[in-house]
Amino acid sequence: MLNLIKKITCCHGLSGSEKQVSAVIQKAISPYVDYCYNDTLGNLIAVKSGSGEGRRKIMLCAHMDEIGYMVTCIEDNGNIRFSNIGGINYISASYTNVVSGRGVPGVLVPESGLKTGEITFDKCYIDIGAKNRKEAERLVSVGDSFVQEPYVKKLAGRRIAGRPFDDRLGCAILVMISERLAEEGCPDDIYYVFSVQEEVGCRGSKTAAFEISPDLALVYDVTSTGDTPEAKPMAVKLGEGTAIKIKDASVICHAGTVEELTRVAKDNKIKYQCEILVAGGTDTSSIQMSGAGCRAAALSIPTRYIHSGVEMADLGDIKATVELSVKYLLKKD
Repeated sequence: MLNLIKKITCCHGLSGSEKQVSAVIQKAISPYVDYCYNDTLGNLIAVKSGSGEGRRKIMLCAHMDEIGYMVTCIEDNGNIRFSNIGGINYISASYTNVVSGRGVPGVLVPESGLKTGEITFDKCYIDIGAKNRKEAERLVSVGDSFVQEPYVKKLAGRRIAGRPFDDRLGCAILVMISERLAEEGCPDDIYYVFSVQEEVGCRGSKTAAFEISPDLALVYDVTSTGDTPEAKPMAVKLGEGTAIKIKDASVICHAGTVEELTRVAKDNKIKYQCEILVAGGTDTSSIQMSGAGCRAAALSIPTRYIHSGVEMADLGDIKATVELSVKYLLKKD
């Protein structure tokens, strides 16, 4: 499990530039599916045909992309100015290592003398160590993408830290589910969708769902926790199991599917929590409203410090998410 998470996490995948992570995932999932392809927008879709009569089309979705920075200007002194891609907290992003899609390392820093509340994207720059514009332009061009340097580190017990867990953990979970279903067989047709551009408006999942027109969709993404000092009250904690989403700011999940997931978790003694996320959303909303509509629900991975350089998750929660998914997909009505 940990090695798979490292492989999928430690590659470049800014929104709109997901080819590197797509290639890694395709290599990992190919042994467990019938075929893979990339659609027009860049979503990676892996298909496994079911063996049952009257089989349904089930879409399992996790997004490949991550937040980051796009180069807008290279200054005479060699510093790089950028625009944000996705929601960035520039206080946590300041003084961090970044890397471009070409592998060029740098550091993201705020201008000198700023107070904390003054740190915004137009007051920050990326320093790659270049002496001047000419030297910088040998390594970086306008339109290049940068992300915070990816990594995965094992902590105490079952905890891991790293980035971007949002949402490479979901992608790893889909690969693990595909392996289990390939071994055990599934009566339904499964479409594993690794979506693009979730961080800039849930764009890829919308087009993929329109093409597939699934009977049922399950989305996998991270969610916040309420177990850190002065955190907003929330009934989700690290290490207490997978989080069955009831609603977030963008979606109310299909009530019948939420009930079924809860019942399967109870029947199989799988640790779970109920998730209501006050702010934020996932691909669940765009899939639910695609085409004529879709029965959609979500399983979330409790994660501390989302959209920072030190996201934290629990391997037990990841395992519970895989186990509940497999039991649910193989359940007999």
